[in-house]
Amino acid sequence: MPDNLLPNPSTNPETLLAAEPEVDAALAAGAPVASVVVSSPASSLAWAMLADEAWARGATVESYAYARVGYHRGLDALRKAGWRGAGPVPWSHEPNRGVLRSLFALRRAAEAIEEPGEAERLTQFLDGADPTAAGAIARG
Repeated sequence: MPDNLLPNPSTNPETLLAAEPEVDAALAAGAPVASVVVSSPASSLAWAMLADEAWARGATVESYAYARVGYHRGLDALRKAGWRGAGPVPWSHEPNRGVLRSLFALRRAAEAIEEPGEAERLTQFLDGADPTAAGAIARG
């Protein structure tokens, strides 16, 4: 009988994205999120925040579109950081939160517009990146 019944840990290393000090500074200074997106269009955090603003207004399709951009910008950043399509992207590393929030926002909007299979695929992606992320994002 094996000593450990848990699945083997991922052989892929954690992916840790670089900080975005200019984005953090602009947001901390109270800059409108849309202006942060204009000045830092590669920031998945800014796109995720724009998706959240649209969601809060009830603009589901707009939220979906913003989250989709954040998702793709996040994939670009992950790949640039050495991610190979799988492996941990820990929520505990603050610069990773933009891509994880974009995944969450895209999943939420995909569920709302009843896009077949997309919400399930995004749930698997988010849980595979960090099983604690969705709960942390939902709690705010």
